[in-house]
Amino acid sequence: MALATFGAGCFWGVEYFFRQVNGVSNATCGYMGGNNSATTYEEVKKGKTGHAEVVQVEFDPALVSYEDLLEVFWKNHNPTSLNMQGGDIGTQYRSTIFFHDREQKAAAETSKLAFARSGRWGLRHIVTEIVPLQQFHVAEEYHQNYIDKNNLPSCHIEY
Repeated sequence: MALATFGAGCFWGVEYFFRQVNGVSNATCGYMGGNNSATTYEEVKKGKTGHAEVVQVEFDPALVSYEDLLEVFWKNHNPTSLNMQGGDIGTQYRSTIFFHDREQKAAAETSKLAFARSGRWGLRHIVTEIVPLQQFHVAEEYHQNYIDKNNLPSCHIEY
């Protein structure tokens, strides 16, 4: 199994989309990219810890490639929207790819460039950051699989 970590707005919808992918064995909501080791949802949502809401995806590379996961990432949020997705505003909702190794970094950079050149977003600049993996803080249990647990439609719009 391998890991990938993405931030694309509210983690409930991001987690939901990745859980639908064949080859993904788990998707865990959490926080990454900040400066506080005692992170809670209440702290992160205030936007003062520097963390992003992220989803850490556990996947089987024999069934789904990292490049396929990048495709899911790009298609399910607006990567031209700086520090917000829909009504969620703040750096905690930024578009981020946290790479786990050099291969993921190269794949993320290549896919970002290809996506930018695709014309899907017109002349708007893709603001997604591609940064090294940092400490992952698992979100509180009530955030895990939130959409299914609460029988909700996805809170994300497929772009």
